[in-house]
Amino acid sequence: MSDEPLTCASAPSAQGARERDDKGERVRDIFRAIARKYELFNALSSLGIYRLWLRRVARTAACAPDDRVIDVAGGTGDVTFELCRTCPPASVELTDFTKEMLDIADDHIAAGKARGVAVRTTVADAMDLPFEDGSFDVYTVAYGLRNFSDRELSMREARRVLRPGGTYVALEFSTPSNPVWRAVYNAYLGGVIPFVGGHLTHDRAGFDYLVSSIREFPPQVRVAEELRRAGFGSVEYHLCTGGIATIYRATAR
Repeated sequence: MSDEPLTCASAPSAQGARERDDKGERVRDIFRAIARKYELFNALSSLGIYRLWLRRVARTAACAPDDRVIDVAGGTGDVTFELCRTCPPASVELTDFTKEMLDIADDHIAAGKARGVAVRTTVADAMDLPFEDGSFDVYTVAYGLRNFSDRELSMREARRVLRPGGTYVALEFSTPSNPVWRAVYNAYLGGVIPFVGGHLTHDRAGFDYLVSSIREFPPQVRVAEELRRAGFGSVEYHLCTGGIATIYRATAR
């Protein structure tokens, strides 16, 4: 992984800002529509493999008993509840910008899935978090980076709300480097994901968008450079299931 910084982009245009706003609303509409079937979709579309990724996220986060955690774009709480199971922290602020997803997380909290950990849900935008500087020891985000309308701004916000030395952990889909595995995966993305998602939610177009967001997501080395520019050090990443997904870990400077 190179330590050479990428060239900074120029200031965003008004058109670019509108495009980001449009993307944010599109993503919100998709997840609002699929909220009640989101967990079933994950289980069916990944054949359960995503559970292994969540366990690896929890091991990577390695929360201490007195840690304050923020789980951004946490949806129905998959990462939060895996942390509560694997390495219980003192508290988790579970955030998402789709209330319908957090409503389900609240149901899970009421059912005891937090295992005694203090978990609070908050509707929040990853690019404008309503928390003070240095409020958290650990920041997690799963499947959110590719859907944020401004990925690098979300990283700067993550750095802001983490204390110096705090841990950043992200799980995101990626593209396998092996050409045979990549071809199989692309066929799966283009066929199975829209079919399963469309069948469950009657919104195939929404899942076509999600597939495009996976294919267009930048390679790991670029994401690592973005994290460095945002104020993180000790950036590393690890491939899951042959590169279908990647876990990023970094430390707030």
